[in-house]
Amino acid sequence: MTTKVTPYKNTTATKTQQVATMFNNISKTYDFLNHFLSLGIDIIWRKIAIKQLLKDNPKFILDVATGTGDFAFEAIKILKPEKIIGVDISEGMLAVADKKIIERQKSDVFEVRLGDSEQLLFPANTFDAVTVAYGVRNFDDLLKGLTDINRVLKTGGKLVVLEFSKPKVFPVKQLYNFYFKYITPAIGKLFSNDNGAYKYLPESVAAFPDGEKFNIIMKNAGFNNTKCKPLAFGICSIYTGIK
Repeated sequence: MTTKVTPYKNTTATKTQQVATMFNNISKTYDFLNHFLSLGIDIIWRKIAIKQLLKDNPKFILDVATGTGDFAFEAIKILKPEKIIGVDISEGMLAVADKKIIERQKSDVFEVRLGDSEQLLFPANTFDAVTVAYGVRNFDDLLKGLTDINRVLKTGGKLVVLEFSKPKVFPVKQLYNFYFKYITPAIGKLFSNDNGAYKYLPESVAAFPDGEKFNIIMKNAGFNNTKCKPLAFGICSIYTGIK
């Protein structure tokens, strides 16, 4: 049983509702802060994660928790699929993604829809691959969300998850914890109009069942051949599983 961490403390709203509110609040500064706080390394991590699908050559991809669409845009460059559908619970983030789609003239290959990752509005066995970048931490019920992802995947389809994890090697662990606990919230507060959002980030990472624990949850959700590939001394991890 994992500890449930939410962005806001004094509210009766569900975690899903709180996460949607949080991302609506930070949507306009999200891309800037994301690249700034990670020193641009998040772009490299995305590319590495997407390349896990190169051999599979998926034509129809679902990007869950698509946010402003950065992961999907990289997937279009690297994988050249026929279609990517991005789903997110935040209207604010999707508005940014929609604007990018129009500016980059990608509406023929990429579309976004408002939706809950734990109740995907697609028939079973629809997609060749599903991707989730920095989104599974925000699921209200992790097993339920992964099980529904498994449902919409075709048999033999692959799930690729990119998520923060907890480094265990000295001094990376200590530097990472200090940066996440003190620097990230301070910069987030400076540039964002939501003080709770960047406090929630380190809290949600600390509570997330990373590594082999997440592999076990993937297996319980119906995935086979689950693997975990740590990046940057364990700051991030790529998880893969086959339906």
